[in-house]
Amino acid sequence: MPKKVIIVEDEPNIAESLNFILNRAGYEVKWVSDGNDAVFEIQNMQPDVVILDVMLPNRSGLEILRDLRAAPAISKTPVLMLSAKGQTKDLAIAIETGADHYMVKPFSNADVLAKVTELAGT
Repeated sequence: MPKKVIIVEDEPNIAESLNFILNRAGYEVKWVSDGNDAVFEIQNMQPDVVILDVMLPNRSGLEILRDLRAAPAISKTPVLMLSAKGQTKDLAIAIETGADHYMVKPFSNADVLAKVTELAGT
């Protein structure tokens, strides 16, 4: 059974690119573009890894991450945060909030795939 990844990203080009590389690598992928829907969809899918953008419509990635870490059923799910914010303080806040890894946009597809593979334990 393939490992599952959910992408929470509002930029269609980025989401489609991630979806393509992850599908090609054998992952089952779902894409959510709105912050309000993210926690419900993550709880519903029970993914092996969450790729979470920091800046989303309606709810920030950090708010979503706090909710994930507070929900017992999904609190241990690995989260890779993506952001255009590349300052040290942004990284520190994400890690303190519970992100497993933080990657700055633009990123390489190979780096994302390697990190997802590591986080998924595959």
